[in-house]
Amino acid sequence: MIARRDFITLLGGAAAAWPMAARAQQPALPVIGLLAPRSLERGSDIIAFLHGLQEAGYVEGRDVAIEYHWWADDRYDRLPELAADLVRRQVNVIFVTASTPAALAAKSATARIPIVFIVGFDPVEAGLVASLNRPGGNVTGVTNLNNQLASKRLELLHEAVPTATSVALLVNPASALLAEADTRDAQKAAGTLGLQLHILRASSERDFDAVFATIAQLRLGGLVIGGDTLFTNARERLAALAVQHSTPAIYLTREFVAAGGLMAYSGNRIDAYRAAGVYTARILNGERPADLPVQRSTKVELIINLKTAKALGLAMPESLLARADEVIE
Repeated sequence: MIARRDFITLLGGAAAAWPMAARAQQPALPVIGLLAPRSLERGSDIIAFLHGLQEAGYVEGRDVAIEYHWWADDRYDRLPELAADLVRRQVNVIFVTASTPAALAAKSATARIPIVFIVGFDPVEAGLVASLNRPGGNVTGVTNLNNQLASKRLELLHEAVPTATSVALLVNPASALLAEADTRDAQKAAGTLGLQLHILRASSERDFDAVFATIAQLRLGGLVIGGDTLFTNARERLAALAVQHSTPAIYLTREFVAAGGLMAYSGNRIDAYRAAGVYTARILNGERPADLPVQRSTKVELIINLKTAKALGLAMPESLLARADEVIE
């Protein structure tokens, strides 16, 4: 027979254990495996992705867990290993951003786990999806046009520096697919504009000094920087080198212009990341990537640093300034 005091003690102990038992029986949170270059860590892009998730009802730590895998921007060789690790961890969705090679590595690692990407390259040409409207397989996402705008950047640079007859395009040979696409796009535009185009290459930041030395030696009138994550990570240094060497340059991020670069022209990255967050949440809710058409971010932004233009001795055309979404003075 159990005494009344002992019974109350046992009951109280059981009651205290009930919340712990209930918590133990709660299902584990779904997990998103995030694969992105380290330059985006804690940046506005990833915050926009989290906002997209939240819009669709998923708050990190409450409704979903995120396994972050950051990679050094010039270490493409590590991508297969990082993607394979996310597969081993059996995440529910893989979100890959800012790199077509990273998206291809994730696709090679699994045909089962859904993958959501953000790329600036044509995902059909890259082999990521069968078509934009019907992706097929386990992969879908957002393309924000960044690596399809090299020709437009060259046109804008020519408009800003109309006296230049020869300019350079900087690409990363380690990212061959993007380098070839940017080169093809820019060469076609250069022919139309009557410009001589020099292709310069950098596969690490150690190559930057040699790039600008070549620009000075050849007396090139401007620089278009290709849309690679290596250059995104080094945008402040590239902007400083361009000013130091009196080289008008155009890239794809506002941060490049804010750091002193002359111009930037690109798709709206914040919109793209928010849309990717919403897509990821829809997949967590049970939708299939094959049924979610690849979204195309068609909004583009032109940003000009007027202070840098004056320092370079450039009188920016009023027609160009009128089209700018933002002018930094």
